[in-house]
Amino acid sequence: MAFTFSDEDIDRIASVLEVAPKRDGQLARFELADEDSGRRLTLEIRQSLDLPEGVGEGVSNLVSVYAASSFLQLQGCTGFIASQELGEVIFVARSGETTNGLVVEKLAGSSLYANVDPRLFSADFTQLPPELIMSSVALSMAEDLFGDLG
Repeated sequence: MAFTFSDEDIDRIASVLEVAPKRDGQLARFELADEDSGRRLTLEIRQSLDLPEGVGEGVSNLVSVYAASSFLQLQGCTGFIASQELGEVIFVARSGETTNGLVVEKLAGSSLYANVDPRLFSADFTQLPPELIMSSVALSMAEDLFGDLG
């Protein structure tokens, strides 16, 4: 069964991001700002999507980030980690042998990691090329969301 964000999930995300969502049916909208850096972004979570039959297999929800100079979107989120300690939420979409992650920080930062090989999560990070370390470390936190990562 496809993952769907529950109201409790939205509450947990709100707790980590320290902002109350604006709700409109299945849409939760979080407006984040960090005065020190001047950053602002909006996170939208569509808890579920109704798509025509045969379209968007596996796309049951939608996570979008709107920022001053970017628009990021994660379709078909399969799980998330809300970390109070890090002040961020990591949304993950796993399909086959690739993992995609969208990280949203309470200080209005965001990062997108696409097509990451999950074998990197258990690799010795000191042996990886520097360009792969950030995605591997960030997404390795979500490794426990998937029981089939051997």
